[in-house]
Amino acid sequence: MVQAGFIGLGVMGQPMALNLARSGVPLVVWNRTADRCAPVAAAGARVADGPAEVFARAEVVLLMLADEPAVDTVLARGTPDFGARCRGRTVVQMGTMPAPYSAALAAEVEAAGGSYVEAPVSGSRGPAEAGTLVAMVSGGDVEHLRPLLAPMCSDIVDCGPVPGALLMKFAVNLHLITMVTGLAEAYSFAEAHKLDPAVLTRILAAGPMASQVSRAKAAKLLAGDFTVQAAALDVLKNNRLIAEAARAAGVASPLLDVCHALFGETVEQGHGAEDMAAVIRAIRTRTTNAPTPAPDRQPQL
Repeated sequence: MVQAGFIGLGVMGQPMALNLARSGVPLVVWNRTADRCAPVAAAGARVADGPAEVFARAEVVLLMLADEPAVDTVLARGTPDFGARCRGRTVVQMGTMPAPYSAALAAEVEAAGGSYVEAPVSGSRGPAEAGTLVAMVSGGDVEHLRPLLAPMCSDIVDCGPVPGALLMKFAVNLHLITMVTGLAEAYSFAEAHKLDPAVLTRILAAGPMASQVSRAKAAKLLAGDFTVQAAALDVLKNNRLIAEAARAAGVASPLLDVCHALFGETVEQGHGAEDMAAVIRAIRTRTTNAPTPAPDRQPQL
């Protein structure tokens, strides 16, 4: 069985690595905050002293990191150690990064004698815990990686050459962001009209628009429970990356642009660590601060 490494045990990475360890995959892990490694170690993984040990021990190294500097640091990019870490290994980049960054990294890893695979996932902490994420993969030997990704993912979809997987992830997340923002606005509208939010929740759950995501976020909005599944700050970052990719392609993104502003306001109000459903806080603030239209200036449909 392939010896795997996993670096980055955050909100998503920890349950993903746990599922790998529990499936019996020989696993070595490292995280900057060491105590995040404990549950994975209890499931049978070896905890490395640092990224260098992960690369020394593993044939395939999965990275679930927050941003480009974090990836560059664990790969020792720009230093002589970069070649030693990548040579003869498969680097699987599972975080959400700018598409041009990923394309450049792929070229460098391959020039150093390694193999590079993009494998961003669709799903939040709940699906990560359940092992039901959807992986979008590009580059490298995708078929070789399927058995390694299977304990974490219910589906693994080949998206062609790098950076196809990240661009596909952006398309998926564009739908997610606009959908959840619209759901939050619906609850804000219901509040303003003194409608029973439990009744709204029941109708939405029973109707044709219902999905796993809508039910989960509706439950959060009903309870006012913004315990993080997908953090508002991370959604803002994703929104920015998608907007940049849209601009690069000359594609209009009017709904995304409104969401970008709302998530920016959510973070500015101090709710970046809360779940993305907390975008309703920014909508409520806008409602409170909105001027009352004059009678002859009422919006027309």
